Amino acid sequence: MGAQWKAKGKDLAANARGRLFGKLAKDIMIAARNGADPASNARLRLVVEQARKVSMPKETLDRAIKKGAGLSGEAVHFEHVIYEGFAPHQVPLMVECLTDNVNRAASEMRVLFRKGHLGSSGSVAWDFDHVGMIEAEPLAAGTDPELAAIEAGAQDFEPGHEDGTTLFLTDPTDLDLVSRALPAQGFTVLSAKLGYKPKNPIDPASLSPGDLHEVEAFLAAIDENDDVQNVYVGLAG
Repeated sequence: MGAQWKAKGKDLAANARGRLFGKLAKDIMIAARNGADPASNARLRLVVEQARKVSMPKETLDRAIKKGAGLSGEAVHFEHVIYEGFAPHQVPLMVECLTDNVNRAASEMRVLFRKGHLGSSGSVAWDFDHVGMIEAEPLAAGTDPELAAIEAGAQDFEPGHEDGTTLFLTDPTDLDLVSRALPAQGFTVLSAKLGYKPKNPIDPASLSPGDLHEVEAFLAAIDENDDVQNVYVGLAG
């Protein structure tokens, strides 16, 4: 779970798929502010590739690009908000939101955190590092992620993810530089963004199965909120 919490099994049932498309559409709209052409907008190109990989309908993708670039005549305004707090059993987490209604988002977060604890700004952030996160997959079997990380200028890497990808970690200012360097080291970049990595992650084995289930149910409820883009949690593994 460590760097970014993702629901187990990557369930893509209709409602989960809809939420995924909604989050990607927001990312596309934000990226498209810097231009509607993926060929000349690296950030947009990466998000568009993510959207295509999960089979987002072309009309949904095109509509999000036009909205973000201001080509549809519709005003789009999202505010970036971070909420800090604890899941049950004092598991720290950072919740990243993109919302068109800050008051609504704050109210819904207060309700969702009733089973945990909603902290003030800075109450949890000190226990996380703000880093660049690049998810990439090797072009060929046997490609060495450690050598790729060194050559591309990444600070660290986490190999062996369930889907065969490697997470490369960078200084926030080096995110774009490392993203552009990785293909020459044998990796295809799937996503690149700034995020939060826990400094002292809790070992899930230290929680009872019942307690861990309670934590995961809490995280799933947070992740299902329409304003939530990413959930970063202080659990190892």
